[in-house]
Amino acid sequence: MNLKETLTIAGRSLRANKLRSALTTVGIVIGVTAVIVLVGLGDGMKAGFSKTFGALATAVIVTKVEGSVPGGGAPKDLKDGDIEALRKAPAIGSVIPQLTGTGIVQHGPGTQFKSTVTGSTVDYLSVSNRELTSGAMFTEEDYKKRAQVTLLGPEVVTNLFGGDPMAALGQTVRIGRNNFKVVGTLKSDGNSDDAALMPLTTARAYLLGGTDTITGAAAKAKSVQDVPAAVDQITKILSERHNISDPAKEDFKVTALQNQLDQINQFMGFMTMFIVAVAGISLLVGAIGVANIMLVSVTERTREIGIRKAIGARRSTILKQFLIESTVLAGLGGMVGIAFGVGIVLAGAAIIPKLTQDFGPPQVSIPAIAVAFIVSLMIGLIAGGYPAFRAARLQPIEALRFQ
Repeated sequence: MNLKETLTIAGRSLRANKLRSALTTVGIVIGVTAVIVLVGLGDGMKAGFSKTFGALATAVIVTKVEGSVPGGGAPKDLKDGDIEALRKAPAIGSVIPQLTGTGIVQHGPGTQFKSTVTGSTVDYLSVSNRELTSGAMFTEEDYKKRAQVTLLGPEVVTNLFGGDPMAALGQTVRIGRNNFKVVGTLKSDGNSDDAALMPLTTARAYLLGGTDTITGAAAKAKSVQDVPAAVDQITKILSERHNISDPAKEDFKVTALQNQLDQINQFMGFMTMFIVAVAGISLLVGAIGVANIMLVSVTERTREIGIRKAIGARRSTILKQFLIESTVLAGLGGMVGIAFGVGIVLAGAAIIPKLTQDFGPPQVSIPAIAVAFIVSLMIGLIAGGYPAFRAARLQPIEALRFQ
């Protein structure tokens, strides 16, 4: 008996028990669908994360150590001179000072919000990877003239202007005892949405004091490959300026966001693998279903096996027939699961961006499809192996006597 005839007999056997065959494949269909959908969601989340935060891969944050320096003593303040020195570092593309404090932002009677006042330079948006929802960034001229202008974060806009960025634009708000014109509104970054951003010179002149100290700094390496060098250069420069010879007594902290991004990506990868492993339980259930139905099929067709062996069918022929039946059954379940999985992923890719911009749309993963289908075929071979071997070992006389 050739392969074509064996496939024909297998197909005829499966068609004779359509409902049973369909129910047997349910576990495989669910498992394959779950794997494709979950991998697609994981890939979409990672792609969305990379798109949103990828620009921060070159960012390096410098902050002052809180409290006392290890080993005793008060930490030295970060100053404007430190920023000027950092700008000369070969691996750093740009660096901005940041001076932060708190202030009550008011607009109209009874409308106020406690905000984080941030003073910086005109390069703030590019270095910190922030975007505007309306208006424009303050200018170099505003910086030099200490202009009373500000840009508001989304939380401030929501509390003072009902969440309408255009309504805030051009309005005058009171911060502390001074009035400021709103020249722009900031897009959410999930971290400093309560900000009232203004020129550093303005913040010093009207709100946070006129000294040359700063709260921290944000630097941007020239490339992702330059991040380690940028961290080393920043550490060396500040150590020299602060007269620190022992690294354990540094009064500043240098943090490369690339390291945090890598850790988050690694965590997301582990989560995806774990969820897919849980989804694989459905495939295990499907394998048990295939094995069970093949055992039932062998029992029901014992007399048929006996007749075929009595007229000359070989063990290998019987073995091949039942293996093909189980593999075809599992393969069909895999293909249906792939169709459902891809359909759900494509539907999610069309719907999710309309509902939220916080997550990337699911992506169809060709490797996940290939692995899921191969696994479904392996399930057919493995789950059908014992029943096929059992059928092949039947003796013709015992099979013909079976009732």
